[in-house]
Amino acid sequence: MLTSEAQDSSKTKPSLGLRGAMRYFVPIGLLVIYVAQCAWFIRTQSLTYDEPVHIAEGLNAWRNGRLEQYNDHPPLARLLVSLPLLDSKWNIDLEQLPEGFRVHQITPDPVSLAWRARSINVVLGVLLGILLWLEARKQFSSAAANFALALFAFSPSLIAHFSLATTDGAATLTIFATAVQLRRWCREPSWRNTLLLGAILGLLLLAKFSTAPMFALAIALLLVLGTGQIRWLPWKWNWRKTSVAIVVACLVLWAGYFFHVSHLSIRDHVLTVAHPHWNAIMVKPTHDRLNISLWIPAGEYIAGFRDLVFHNAHGQPAFFLGQASRTGGWKLYYPVTILLKWPLVVLLVAALGLFACLKRKVPTAPGFWLLFTFPALYFALAIFAHFNIGERHVLPLYPFALLFAAAAGEYLRHIRWGVVLICALVVVNAADILRYAPGYLSYMSIVVRPDSSYRFLSDSNVDWGQGLLALRKYQEDHPGQHFVLAYFGSVDPQVYGIQVRPLAEDERTSGTVVVSATQLSGQYLRDPAAYRWVLHHKLNAVLDHSLYVFDVDH
Repeated sequence: MLTSEAQDSSKTKPSLGLRGAMRYFVPIGLLVIYVAQCAWFIRTQSLTYDEPVHIAEGLNAWRNGRLEQYNDHPPLARLLVSLPLLDSKWNIDLEQLPEGFRVHQITPDPVSLAWRARSINVVLGVLLGILLWLEARKQFSSAAANFALALFAFSPSLIAHFSLATTDGAATLTIFATAVQLRRWCREPSWRNTLLLGAILGLLLLAKFSTAPMFALAIALLLVLGTGQIRWLPWKWNWRKTSVAIVVACLVLWAGYFFHVSHLSIRDHVLTVAHPHWNAIMVKPTHDRLNISLWIPAGEYIAGFRDLVFHNAHGQPAFFLGQASRTGGWKLYYPVTILLKWPLVVLLVAALGLFACLKRKVPTAPGFWLLFTFPALYFALAIFAHFNIGERHVLPLYPFALLFAAAAGEYLRHIRWGVVLICALVVVNAADILRYAPGYLSYMSIVVRPDSSYRFLSDSNVDWGQGLLALRKYQEDHPGQHFVLAYFGSVDPQVYGIQVRPLAEDERTSGTVVVSATQLSGQYLRDPAAYRWVLHHKLNAVLDHSLYVFDVDH
């Protein structure tokens, strides 16, 4: 027979197990809501401007080992999103243009291809959500972590960019994972954590070229940080473990380039570079008097990074607060874009969380501030960059802002009516972003009228070519109308079965005229005001927050 104490103990075990299970019920439910919104987004949004080239280059890499065309991104995301498409029936016909590319055919069809490719990035988004929840719980509490995850599940930027076959999601995940793993290493600098950090650093380099400074920061911190302190004396630095982490990272990077080895030589003032499976060999005159011959692992990475540096130096056409520029470079671009593109609730609670942490109203775990060296450096570099073409270029800041939101949740739950306020904030945030559902790519703060967003920002902030499915539905609902289209996107509308006549930049016409938001802004046009004549005519509809439908009389 059981004693009364044993009987009481046996009675409590099921309840403890139930309580443990319930602890994960909320985060799992929130992640399910997140995935459902991603699926809704994927079902309603056509392929955006960059997606076809990422998918096509990923397929080219898997099938032919070629990493030559459009080498402006490392291959991690491209290899991942093309994995479900390795069967030979999946193909994208890319036409190279002097500036950009054009897609004339997708087999077997663009919708099913998008589902397969984009689903991989949704998985990466779920991994980010799990990592955010675990870190917020470790820093604060399960309740604070749930609050951060509730905001995550209703974050338009995280839904949109983790539902597209692009590289921004992979960069966001790997930067956040690097910060978290480095903090973990500082608390427990074991060889296991060193090897894991090295592998994450390799994936970080493979995610996007803009992550290279984050790699340098992580290596510098790894070198000088001891357990809870900075070691100022070089002979006390972590030379061995840092060297091992670098070696592991380089091996992962090299594996991402299929262990390719490039050849570089300088002879008679001529630089020659040959990459495996490349049709073109780079031959350039040089003033260097050296005569050398080098074999370089993952030489394509160096070539792509070099091209990106030159591209940034020359600038990129951009649009900001009504002004079009051929080179961009506005220092206020990203601060203002964040204010316009991030939900107001997220901005407010992140600011409250920062204040609470600085004033020590919320206790923080060791290494908490170490995490934020990464977004601080990334944001500083973004401000001085000349790539002013979308909030996605500062997307890696978002999960760190949600960590501050978790701190705000921890602070609020200990004040009177705090739990009620937290619930109200979650509801208000959800109601705010659902105004744009499912077209979260175009989301703008409540201070901006949805039909006038193109006056403030364009490109991937508002219109990245995602509106063709909405246009097809509108055309089906209006049979017999003659459609003329000025479209910003890489995919020919006929790929989606849309029959329209393209509207030239210097053309005037009548009938149903559809103009993309980015074309209204004039960001990439010879004359930025070329299509704004349609604004003097009746606006019939705005499709997917990105395509403006006008009724133009003679």
